[in-house]
Amino acid sequence: MSACTPTRHDDPHRKEHSHEPHSPPSPRPRGPRLTGADVSASIAVFLIALPLSLGIALATGAPLQAGLVAAAVGGVVVGRLGGAPLQVSGPAAGLTVVTAELIQRYGWRTTCAITVLAGLAQLGLGLLRVARTALAVSPAIVHGMLAGIGVTIAVAQLHIVLGGTPHSSVLLNLRDLPAQLARVQTAALSVSALTLCLLLAWPRLPGRAGRLLRVVPAPLVAVTGATTSAALLGFGLPKVDLPSWSSHALAGFPEGPALGLIAAVLTITLVCSVQSLLGAVAVDKMVAARPALSGRVRRADLDRELLGQGAANVVSGTLGGLPVAGVAVRSTANVNAGAVSRNSTMLHGVLVVIAALLMVPILELIPLASLAALVMAVGIQMVSLHHIRTVTRHREVLVYAVTTVGVVFLGVLEGVALGIGMAVAVALHRLTRTRITHHEKEGVHHVHVRGQLTFLAVPRLSRTLHLVPQGAHAVVELDGSFMDHAAYESLQDWQSTQTAHGGTVELVGRRTGVRIGEPTGPAGLHPDGGTTAPDSSGCRCHPWTPWRNHQCAIPESGGPAQRSNAETTTARAPQDTEHTEPSGLTTKLDALGALGTPGTPGATVDASAPPSSPRAPDATTPTANQLARGISAFQRNTAPLVRSELARLAREGQQPSQLFLTCADSRLVTSMITSSGPGDLFVVRNVGNLVPPPGEESGDDSVAAAIEYAVDVLRVRSITVCGHSGCGAMQALLAADQDTAQTPLRRWLRYGGPSVARMADGNRPAARLAGRAAADTVEQLCLTNVIQQLEHLRAHDSVSRALRAGELELHGMYFHVGEAQAYLLSEVHEGEVFDHVGVADLTA
Repeated sequence: MSACTPTRHDDPHRKEHSHEPHSPPSPRPRGPRLTGADVSASIAVFLIALPLSLGIALATGAPLQAGLVAAAVGGVVVGRLGGAPLQVSGPAAGLTVVTAELIQRYGWRTTCAITVLAGLAQLGLGLLRVARTALAVSPAIVHGMLAGIGVTIAVAQLHIVLGGTPHSSVLLNLRDLPAQLARVQTAALSVSALTLCLLLAWPRLPGRAGRLLRVVPAPLVAVTGATTSAALLGFGLPKVDLPSWSSHALAGFPEGPALGLIAAVLTITLVCSVQSLLGAVAVDKMVAARPALSGRVRRADLDRELLGQGAANVVSGTLGGLPVAGVAVRSTANVNAGAVSRNSTMLHGVLVVIAALLMVPILELIPLASLAALVMAVGIQMVSLHHIRTVTRHREVLVYAVTTVGVVFLGVLEGVALGIGMAVAVALHRLTRTRITHHEKEGVHHVHVRGQLTFLAVPRLSRTLHLVPQGAHAVVELDGSFMDHAAYESLQDWQSTQTAHGGTVELVGRRTGVRIGEPTGPAGLHPDGGTTAPDSSGCRCHPWTPWRNHQCAIPESGGPAQRSNAETTTARAPQDTEHTEPSGLTTKLDALGALGTPGTPGATVDASAPPSSPRAPDATTPTANQLARGISAFQRNTAPLVRSELARLAREGQQPSQLFLTCADSRLVTSMITSSGPGDLFVVRNVGNLVPPPGEESGDDSVAAAIEYAVDVLRVRSITVCGHSGCGAMQALLAADQDTAQTPLRRWLRYGGPSVARMADGNRPAARLAGRAAADTVEQLCLTNVIQQLEHLRAHDSVSRALRAGELELHGMYFHVGEAQAYLLSEVHEGEVFDHVGVADLTA
């Protein structure tokens, strides 16, 4: 058992949850319950939605009231009927180009009718429950579509920022841009520049005052500041014009060519649906990254979300509003503001209605140049560098580029069609692109196949295989995930012919130990030059199983000794021989004894064997085979990739920036949870991530020596103490018995005694995670122990000197193993709160 494997203890304070399998569900509350978190979130979203809705309406050329109508309908209708409780819908920047083109071609009333028809189409798709199929679209196409729309928006709004009037075509806007720069209006440019400066600078205000001011949304501050400055300076700029609602144009009967109208409806349906569904998935990820919300907010029902979006588009189009879709900016603000139910989305829609009826004189003070600058910034943000890096890493940058260029110069529907065609072409190219090489080394002929092995590659495969002389030994390595029937038969026929002439053939997969077929010939050779491992042909590993306590079963086809060992192992091990978890052991061990149990993960112990005669593993034991396979896999697959970096580190020496002090638990993979590579971390691991105070080591100076070396010699910039959930050392401290013999482990764990005392001190605030208290006593001690060990760190001379000089930072970290969630200590002295580290999934 590993050093810090969690063991189960009976907690007298633990509540037992019993669920009757056939009991009726608890009744739902009759009316909506409005919480303070929903109210504050709705206000934050409303303050963002108001200027953005007006700006998007301005960018499309629609009546400005249309943006407010879409925002109100998206909030109330989708908020009530949609399947993503925290996603906020309204007029989206991704629909700006499509809507502007429809207004130019068919007029406003027909565009509203097209929106209604698109909503009906969404309702039909929702009833057919095909929402999940939208997720089959390549992310490169979606990101390329948004980037193309963002470029189109930014170029068009740039003309308004400079004081001019945009055209409906990107090419015309680009052609007239030099002339517009020559006759720029200083007042419009000044107001726009002020808007952009406030928009960018407001979220970056430093200090405590900045944290308080950032509660007010940046778009509202930018538009308000620009409006106030324009009024004080007396700029005569065009402003927002909101006519009387009595003259607001509603949807009319669609007029135009049937094919053109059908294409328009399909375009609106496609863009609205894909953007809304992908946004709902992204909101789910954001909610999952916030433990305080994940237990209270249900996952999105995509079919219901599609129905809600369709109903909103029907209502918005009928009332003369813009098309409605899920909006990333508002959804992000809603989640970050702490909304817990759909009430925040609905209330934000009600606030938009109130503003549209009562705040018209205030809204008409806003300069159009300020709104144009706001929308231009949104368009620029739609060209995300993060998305570009992602598609480049996945080798889909060509799909992204073709989609973007197609949307910019041809249109949204045409650009998406081009992107889909390019994605299919790239997939076919990857399927047919196969590299087959042959070389001879020490009398063994190696044939390496990189890529998918289909019938199209059979001629090249056959030519390469016939380069191997008959009767020779050959190793064929298949570096791919697919082989069709034609390629399989070609390989098998050649293998049979080769072995019939006295040769040997070994077919291996990407990882050492995975065999495509039984090694044939008089002496099937293992890649390391020895005999083939007896359990290799029976291995059904996955690439990630080596760190999952994986044990391959020994096949029955081995020799008598192997069969005997296999039978003995099977009799002593738990029934699941493939993934033997430590929790499956039935041996009665207390927490302290479990910590000291020797052996490898998943191994079994012969209780009848005397302790003085341990069995040393030899070349035929599963442990030795697993070790040899792992090393061989590293030499083959990983070493070529890291050899240059390790060679550089060997020449230059190590220069880590962090000392990472964590537990010896096998489930804590430091490089994985910190995304670090060779040379990045100086890692010290021990049982319980303990830091002995200075002068109390009693002969064990290992931790203190590592700290001194890291701070004084390596000059690290930070030290992190990382604890984790279910720590066996903390459980052993809680279950400690004063009469227990002072074993080496017990003597070491005494450095955790101050942590137990700190937790029991009622005068200290209890350490907690963001949004919740500790789940149980063990987790409470794990959190407290991290804080206490940081106190021990500060007492070391080298650390205290570096802290006084401002050359070092200390960090506390807690890793929840079961949730794969990392927490960082945000305030050591004020509340002792561990805040979660999340991922930003939404972009403007």
